[in-house]
Amino acid sequence: MTNLAKLEFLALDITGKNYLSWVLDAEIHLDAKGLGKTIKEGNQETTQDRAKTMIFLRHHLHEALKTEYLTIKDPLILWKNLRDRYDHQRTVILPKARYEWVHLRFQDFKSVREYNSAMFRITSQLTLCGEKINDEEMLEKTLSTFHASNMLLQQQYRERGFKKYCDLISCLLVAEQNNELLMKNHETRPTGTAPFPEANAATYNDQNRIRGRGRGHGRGRGRDRGHGRGRGSGRGGYPGVQFNTPKLHTHEKKNSYEKKEKPTSSTCNHCGMENHWARTCRTTKHLVELYQKSLKNERKWGRSESHL
Repeated sequence: MTNLAKLEFLALDITGKNYLSWVLDAEIHLDAKGLGKTIKEGNQETTQDRAKTMIFLRHHLHEALKTEYLTIKDPLILWKNLRDRYDHQRTVILPKARYEWVHLRFQDFKSVREYNSAMFRITSQLTLCGEKINDEEMLEKTLSTFHASNMLLQQQYRERGFKKYCDLISCLLVAEQNNELLMKNHETRPTGTAPFPEANAATYNDQNRIRGRGRGHGRGRGRDRGHGRGRGSGRGGYPGVQFNTPKLHTHEKKNSYEKKEKPTSSTCNHCGMENHWARTCRTTKHLVELYQKSLKNERKWGRSESHL
């Protein structure tokens, strides 16, 4: 059966994997409630305060742990039993935290935020295990693990003489944001490329070009006065009547241009071949004679058939 009341922090797991953080949270909350002395050696707190502390501690225990320590009513005794049972977590977490600290490198992370998060996680574990990491060690760890290509940048940060780790991280975060902004601007339009034309400007120019075709209030070519292809009277039209020319689609225009531009085939009178004239004919003489002879035969047979 789970706790009905809302927990103020995560309950102690039966495996004890969150014991170090649980102890810290429990001490802070007990001090805030004025019950911190009830878990100290040789305290002379009242029975009422001890009962309040016992209720609070049992409320933040795993259900199996409540059953195991069901007969204990003194919070100091419960606190000592839990410490004897799970305090070995310090010896388990400490070697791992030391290993992660030794192999922590700034160049192994994709962003400054990820590195900063890993830094505080490792230093917090070391602090819980009794090893304090100061700002000088954190600064040296960060600056000495820059990538080799950023050697000049690393020297510039050293010359600025940061005294606090948070100041260095703030500067790195600002530089990272500026670099991301520069990359986005470069990807939008690479160096040497022309900017894209504005859609509004292109539309405005097209409208002006269309309007300019029908303007001009001079005399028309028809019987009435007006302008040629705009509003009003047009060529030989009537006043106030606008003639709309049917618009051709793109494929229709293309076909009409092809029909106009297609050259007419020409046949040479000498050799009978196409695409050149007799005056520019370069066919060999014997082919020309054969063609002329075939023409004479055709005329001869055609004349005899007409007589028949």
